Amino acid sequence: MTNDDLVLRSATAHDWPAIWPVWHAVVATGESIGWDPSTDEPTARALWMRPPPTTVFVAERGAPSPNTEPEVVGTAKLAPDQPGLGDHVAGASFLVHPDAAGAGIGRALAEHVLAQARLQGYRAMRFNAVVETNTRAVALWTSLGFTVVGTVPEAFRHPRHGLVGMHVMHRRL
Repeated sequence: MTNDDLVLRSATAHDWPAIWPVWHAVVATGESIGWDPSTDEPTARALWMRPPPTTVFVAERGAPSPNTEPEVVGTAKLAPDQPGLGDHVAGASFLVHPDAAGAGIGRALAEHVLAQARLQGYRAMRFNAVVETNTRAVALWTSLGFTVVGTVPEAFRHPRHGLVGMHVMHRRL
């Protein structure tokens, strides 16, 4: 499958109804994101659709036509990792609908967000909570130049593997 019809763009508040199914599908598995799998839609919206300086992105597939809208298959959130004196380092979160996994959407979103982070003046990016059993994500981030700078042991309650570590990953921009 190619990503020729994949559109990456900044999201608006109007995109939330299309983002929610992606957010829910990923978080409800309890396998890769630390948020409560039973998070309701209003709470999820408040967690994801933050005001500036946060920027939310969507990955859409399918050209719009008079009868159809593009389908949101992924989303990402970019923000300062820390306020104040740490705001030159970005933090980001990425969600790809499980039905679209393995199609290069995560990589396309990651490359887009890294470019946007550079344009916004960030000097580095840090991920504070990459679940170590999420080998697809760890491989993606490593291939994009991130390194594991530490692992917090038993920091994530995985539904199948029990207590597993969470990596802190970093790369300069």
